[in-house]
Amino acid sequence: MGIQVAAGATLMCTFGVAPSTLVVLPKNKVMATTPAANVMDILPANIPPFGMCQSMSNPTVAAATAAMMGALTPMPCMPLVAGPWAPGSTKVFIAGSPALENGSQCKCMWGGAITVSVAGQTKVQVK
Repeated sequence: MGIQVAAGATLMCTFGVAPSTLVVLPKNKVMATTPAANVMDILPANIPPFGMCQSMSNPTVAAATAAMMGALTPMPCMPLVAGPWAPGSTKVFIAGSPALENGSQCKCMWGGAITVSVAGQTKVQVK
């Protein structure tokens, strides 16, 4: 049983230096006080940057680090999510896709694991 994630949830990336805030567009979404998220909320409009990126898989970080003779040089984060959040709810669907729960994560193309650290709301539980 997980807590359903809503707009305003706090996100973290293993290679980011700052938290980010999930943006859920209200179109076709269930709304109590804020729009609820589903596993397909993975677009750049949904997942803003995490400050600076520290992943050597990110070409801008690799180039900046090489220019600094191997000293890790973080560069601005631009998350590129590789696929939907997983796992999603097995019982609740929003706009035709599984609801996003607080235990879900997605992967950035640069190797980071993006997780939900605060669900954005705490009263609705998915059973």
